[in-house]
Amino acid sequence: MNNLLVFTDKPNPFESKKAEPAHKDEATNVASLNPALETSGGRKRKIAILTSGGDAPGMNAAVRAVVRAAIVKGCDAYAVHEGYQGNDTTLKGKITLTTLKRHRLGLVDGGDMIKKMEWDDVQDYLSIGGTVIGTARCAAFRERPGRLLAAKNMIKKGIDALVVCGGDGSLTGANMFRSEWPSLLEELVKENELTAEEIEPFAHLNIVGLVGSIDNDMHSTDITIGAVTCLHRICESIDSISSTASSHSRAFVVEVMGRHCGWLALMAGIATGADFIFIPECPPHAGENWRENMCAEIKRHRDLGKRKTIVIVCEGAIDSELQPITAKDLTDLLTERLHLDTRMTILGHVQRGGSPSSFDRILASLQGVEAVEAVLASKPDIPSPMIAMCENKIKRVDLMKAVKLTGDVAKAIGRRDFEGAMELRDPSFIENFKHFLAISSSNPSDTNDNTQSLRIGIINVGAPAGGMNAAVRAAARYSFNNGHKVFAISNGFPGLIAGQIKEMKWMDVDGWIAQGGSELGTNRDQPSLDLGMVSYQLQKFNIQSLLLIGGFEAYTSCIEMYNARDTYPAFCIPMVNIPATISNNVPGTEYSLGTDTSVNSIVTACDALKQSATASRKRVFVVEVHGGKSGFLAVMSGLAVGATSIYIPEEGINLARLQKDVRHLCRRYAEDAETKNQGRIIIRSQEASKTYSTDIVSSIIKEEGHQQFDSRTAILGHVQQGNSPSPLDRTRATRLAITSVDFLVKHARHRSPGSPNVAESSSGPEVFNKDPESVVVAGLHGNKVNFTSVEKLLKHTDLKNRKPTHTVWLECKQICNVLARRTDLM
Repeated sequence: MNNLLVFTDKPNPFESKKAEPAHKDEATNVASLNPALETSGGRKRKIAILTSGGDAPGMNAAVRAVVRAAIVKGCDAYAVHEGYQGNDTTLKGKITLTTLKRHRLGLVDGGDMIKKMEWDDVQDYLSIGGTVIGTARCAAFRERPGRLLAAKNMIKKGIDALVVCGGDGSLTGANMFRSEWPSLLEELVKENELTAEEIEPFAHLNIVGLVGSIDNDMHSTDITIGAVTCLHRICESIDSISSTASSHSRAFVVEVMGRHCGWLALMAGIATGADFIFIPECPPHAGENWRENMCAEIKRHRDLGKRKTIVIVCEGAIDSELQPITAKDLTDLLTERLHLDTRMTILGHVQRGGSPSSFDRILASLQGVEAVEAVLASKPDIPSPMIAMCENKIKRVDLMKAVKLTGDVAKAIGRRDFEGAMELRDPSFIENFKHFLAISSSNPSDTNDNTQSLRIGIINVGAPAGGMNAAVRAAARYSFNNGHKVFAISNGFPGLIAGQIKEMKWMDVDGWIAQGGSELGTNRDQPSLDLGMVSYQLQKFNIQSLLLIGGFEAYTSCIEMYNARDTYPAFCIPMVNIPATISNNVPGTEYSLGTDTSVNSIVTACDALKQSATASRKRVFVVEVHGGKSGFLAVMSGLAVGATSIYIPEEGINLARLQKDVRHLCRRYAEDAETKNQGRIIIRSQEASKTYSTDIVSSIIKEEGHQQFDSRTAILGHVQQGNSPSPLDRTRATRLAITSVDFLVKHARHRSPGSPNVAESSSGPEVFNKDPESVVVAGLHGNKVNFTSVEKLLKHTDLKNRKPTHTVWLECKQICNVLARRTDLM
């Protein structure tokens, strides 16, 4: 009957031998990943991770990264359940070593609460909110007997390195634990809890901190694990509230979390187009009539035709006399003084919950891997490091210095030094606060007379991307408030050629910030479609500066108009390209608008596919994503969903690589428990290979799997362009738009040498600027917005493949291999 019979003494005949890797390079690769896998005493390194304090989305991704990176590096990984101490509410009176031994309390208790973790124990952690291994506030660990018992439990398990994911209190406790470690060991020997021989190999304790906090309140790092997901929840809620507020012409006062840090309220205010925000770092002055000023501004908004009012208040909001400003107070104020139908919404703990955003998954994964690297590089004389994100790069900073500076913010607020509190926040915090004030007002500036009023044209070019509308809105309102005139150019360059140009007013962009796509309309046509008519229309409408929002087509449009300046004087005006493309292929920036929205859309789809694959048992989905010749979407979404393999144009696909992937899948499915077969995801960039299409890759994997597993394809298509832009894309768009308008104004008033000496007119300044530095790309570089001329960027552009010659994100590909256990690719 054509059946194959196999006689074997192995539980699974297809399982690879544990002692002999399925691929000859694997053992060599594992050994070479780190030359110091063992301690000086020959022991195998054992690294534990615990989560403590308030939970934050992304903590599970951090646990997964630490566990898997430790295993790949040849170490044993442990998870400490229930934090430092899981249930200390039953402890009464004085805390002693004797009373603590009766409880099963996290690190303090030890035993089964400190569990060795294997590779598949963290298989599904990426998409789960909160923390699977548990967290709790801890009173016992703050006392020396608690730390004494914790030290004993760690030594019994052979652990001498602890990664702590939590807030400033949790990290402070961890560093105190390290500083007391030698004396704790001495006391344990003195009390006959341990012998001198037992403690001898554990003379030093390594501590590494990861910041898990939804408030983003830690100094020395630009962002903390969980903050962006929390911002997602707030914006989703306020977007929903906005629709009912507009329907009923209501006002809503929304309270968000943040006792000493206003980051959530500030960023939510920008991302949702709120009318007012209240944060503890910059409170309204008690002596000023801030209530009257707020009501007057809201009335102006209403007089302009705005049907909704959104006020966001931090739970820790105060006035300059440290008196609380509550949501109830503001609700009563709007009801009594403006007679608005006002409702109050306190979001509460809904902000903490839910699956982590792609940003938090990626951040936690990168920081978790770096935490293991920090453990292996740690020395007794090196201060405990905290893994931070600074200028879009993962760095190690002094843990206790960061904790101290974080506490200084609350102290500055307490002594009413609000200027000092703002300065202790990162520079982008102050900049974002100024930007919110600049566009939330509807009062045009009186400083600009007609002779200084610049005429700014705004055009969208290329494919739609999340954040385009937010950028147009911010540019239009900021320009209007500063006395300039803004002209909307519809339907890209064909619309410009046809004269589809209209002056915009403040209310014309109301509600645009949450809208996906392009309200102005966009396409891929270039000015070369008819350079003469483009020049004619710019002259006809007296457009004195141009803001182009779009992808590679917008970039090349700037190049075309710059090169045609000698022929068409109308192009001798300042121009700025704000990169907006999901492919992230525009030179001169690290991130383009739309990328975060797109990665989130891909992650949502892949989570559903992975769930389907797991339910079907032994199924692999080959998912095709957009990106052109850039593999950005494939790499970042692959890191966020835990892809088994990622194919990108920068590396291509060949038979040798496919063979490695099939062997890896066979090995992984052979290692799965019979009742727990996992669905797996492979991400393939659309342009990864002309020969090996998504269907062919899927067919090869299915055929070579010899019925061990099935394979299906999923082509996500234009769903990747997203729906409503993510909060990050909205806030980035606002920042880029405002700084770009400032650039246009500056270069419109600065004429290049040799330009005609024309006088100002009643309709505005006569602009003629041939300076190469006046045609630029507005790029995000770390925490800064830089403007780089297109002339300089040409040297760093691969025009044939439509992308920059150097990319910073490609470094993340190696982290994907680590977390997928692809030692054969490392």
